[in-house]
Amino acid sequence: MARLARLSAANQVQLLVQRGNNGQPTFIDDDDRNVFLALLRNAALDHRVAIHAYALTGNEVMLLATPADAGGTSRMMQTLGRRYVARFNRRHGRSGTLWEGRFRSTVIEAALHLRECMCFVELAPLRAGLVQAAADWPWSSARHHLGHFSDPLVTDAPLYWATGNTPFEREVAHQRLLERALTREQVLAIDGALRKGWVYGSDAFASRIESQTARRAQPLRPGRPRQSR
Repeated sequence: MARLARLSAANQVQLLVQRGNNGQPTFIDDDDRNVFLALLRNAALDHRVAIHAYALTGNEVMLLATPADAGGTSRMMQTLGRRYVARFNRRHGRSGTLWEGRFRSTVIEAALHLRECMCFVELAPLRAGLVQAAADWPWSSARHHLGHFSDPLVTDAPLYWATGNTPFEREVAHQRLLERALTREQVLAIDGALRKGWVYGSDAFASRIESQTARRAQPLRPGRPRQSR
């Protein structure tokens, strides 16, 4: 079966994940992580992609981002991968691929799922067993959203600003969100959308994305052939 083209739409929030090949580490130490974040910031600026949330673990990168045009995230990840892998291989005396194929992504309906997906990203270090609280992991956007420091990589989404009238109110709301965490069903639903490349949102939203991309945004429902438009 032919692989579907990656789903992407201008000015729509995307959730992305890139994993190390065969589960191998993609970051050996903090120097690697600092280099990666600097390269990510440059690539995001070059390709006009706003980064709303991120997390780096031992062998995974997770991003929540909005591209100014449909191909922006792909170009950003290509640029980032090329520059980072070259530096990583040179620094650690290795060669060959680092990433497990192409990155996976889903377009999300921000009005319904932005904060849920922010939580999914920033709790990745907890799911990986690296820390007990999101604020304890320095390689994510959690500390930015909790007011510990201002991260120049992060562009806060308008819907995040709507969670409070002041920075303190927004930080408290985000702290409560992270403490409440996600249900197992929410994690599985988001992870499934990422793996399969379908929209994470309502049927109406999926239809709007399909009209922009000329690609199916959700799986066909069994037993009912899709009507031509």
